[in-house]
Amino acid sequence: MNDTLEFNEIYQEVKGTWNDGRLRFSKQTVVYKNSKTGKVDSIPVPELTQAQWRRVCLGHGIKLCTSTGNIYKYDGFKDTDLEKISEYFKANYKVDLIEKDMCVKGWNWGTAKFNGPLLSFEVNESSAFEIPLASVSQCATGKNEVTMEFHQNDDTEVSLMEVRFYVPPTTGDEGSDPVEAFAQNILSKADVIQATGDAVCIFRELQCLTPRGRYDIRIYPTFLHLHGKTFDYKIPYTTVLRLFLLPHKDQRQMFFVISLDPPIKQGQTRYHFLILLFSKEEEISLTLNMNEDEVERRFEGKLHKNMSGSLYEMVSRVMKALVNRKITVPGNFQGHSGAQCITCSYKASSGLLYPLERGFIYVHKPPVHLRFEEISCVNFARGTTTTRSFDFEIETKQGNQYTFSSIEREEYGKLFDFVNAKKLSIKNRGFKEVCLQPIFDSDDDQHDAYLERMKEEGKIREEANDSDDSEGESGEWQLSEYDSKASASESSADDGDSDGDRKKKPTKKAKFVKERKPRKKEVRKREEGRIKHGSAPKRPMSAYMLWLNSSRDRIKSENPGISVTEISKKAGEMWKQLSKEKKEVWDAKAEEAKKEYDRAMREYKESGGGSSGSSKKERKKKGGKNEEKKKRKSGGGREKEKERATGNDSFKSREFISSEESSSESDKGKGRKRKVTH
Repeated sequence: MNDTLEFNEIYQEVKGTWNDGRLRFSKQTVVYKNSKTGKVDSIPVPELTQAQWRRVCLGHGIKLCTSTGNIYKYDGFKDTDLEKISEYFKANYKVDLIEKDMCVKGWNWGTAKFNGPLLSFEVNESSAFEIPLASVSQCATGKNEVTMEFHQNDDTEVSLMEVRFYVPPTTGDEGSDPVEAFAQNILSKADVIQATGDAVCIFRELQCLTPRGRYDIRIYPTFLHLHGKTFDYKIPYTTVLRLFLLPHKDQRQMFFVISLDPPIKQGQTRYHFLILLFSKEEEISLTLNMNEDEVERRFEGKLHKNMSGSLYEMVSRVMKALVNRKITVPGNFQGHSGAQCITCSYKASSGLLYPLERGFIYVHKPPVHLRFEEISCVNFARGTTTTRSFDFEIETKQGNQYTFSSIEREEYGKLFDFVNAKKLSIKNRGFKEVCLQPIFDSDDDQHDAYLERMKEEGKIREEANDSDDSEGESGEWQLSEYDSKASASESSADDGDSDGDRKKKPTKKAKFVKERKPRKKEVRKREEGRIKHGSAPKRPMSAYMLWLNSSRDRIKSENPGISVTEISKKAGEMWKQLSKEKKEVWDAKAEEAKKEYDRAMREYKESGGGSSGSSKKERKKKGGKNEEKKKRKSGGGREKEKERATGNDSFKSREFISSEESSSESDKGKGRKRKVTH
């Protein structure tokens, strides 16, 4: 026979929920490891007193009872496993695996029996259901009734809130009340937290990041009491899963993280982590409220009656002794700056990512702890906003993805080597040298993406300006050509003008008239269009813009002093992380806004709005026709003058003669003036 028996996909019943995990029977212990949280429950074999095999909801199950009063229930076995497990128990545990049937009649009248930490309700000597008294949070009595309330488990879809037992009146011995006796039996084993007696020690006004505020922490033998101005929390030591002591990046502060399962509650909010922040310079002298002999007997040298040192050391030392769990600290990882953590962002909040020996932990908002054994693969991705940073993505075996963004590129080599040393699956391992390495080379220090982009925009603007200038020059050339033709036709009969004068005069007119005035007219037309269409309905916003307008104040309140550009960056990351269901809500709002805009636009056009555009077109058409008519008239006049000039050279009109004589006289005057100046 094998030394161990191991079963996968075995479920453990905890407060009404079934946790998936792995169960192993060995000669020394019975070990169960939770697949979700990684919590390990170990049962020493000498403590086993009873083992039962029964038919339950998911097949067959085993119930183990110990001498310490604990009950463990495991489900998910096959019918063929009974013989193998029974033989193993007889050979190694000296315990018989008893088959026991459950009562399925559905009767609600029977006998209540207290068997250690269990309340068993039996019908015809067969158990109908069992209640672990450790799950009872409160017990109240009434007339012939006993009411039990239970601790709630957030992992269950349906929770049992309370159970009421009717206790018939009987004339018991010595006149005792059966209802009170029933309630006392329950309270003696129930997990009712009561702050009775004196605390072992008290820490005043500790800064707590989650839940946020300053709290007085009272240390009791079995639970931790957080007393704040608004809320109080009582945390049993049995719910503490792990302890972490993490140095801040500034080397002046320390994080002390307490992992809780089940979490503490504040309304609808659940806190799976209790995070305390300490200053390294803060000192304290602590005196335990116990005798020295009692301290020595209970803590076995881990604590002393009088202690002094740093505040974070005292808190962590006391918690380690009372909870009886190891404190996890960062391993050998060191970042580019020499710190044992990496600055990054998660869900639009900046924090610190600590690579540990067996996992990653992110603090502080929201805290995330990922063990290596639950990680499926990791991915190094390019930064979405700049090449000076990258994203670190972690995908779990349950299908969840965690993206830590805005990590400085100097941390890439250290983090890649750490992940590679821990033998984690890297999704883009083959692209390390091809895709990622060129971005983070030291030769790329002089490359500035923003500068390159600005240069490209400058080139585009210069090309646009050059094209405008070339169009202006071509227009001037066409105008000068047209005017030169007109001047040539007019001056064909003028023998006094030279070719140079004919070329210079029209170009000056074209530059002055054709370049500047049309631009002013275009600006005026645009301004008139804006004024006339000012009453038109505004275009609807997109789903992202609607969401951003509603979330801008919340982002500012969560990040005081944030700039406008950082708001846009964080809003983009938050929108990217938004679930599909929430995005659909904003898409529906954007669709409604678009329909409203279409309706308003139809009403605006029907009421005569937007007609100015058509009137402008009509004016342009009319203006064009008038100009054509003027050209035709001027062209016809010029042709008539040509005919007169060519048909009879000796004939000259009175106006032509007077103009010619005046021009000749002016030329003579110019010549006289030139002689005087010389």
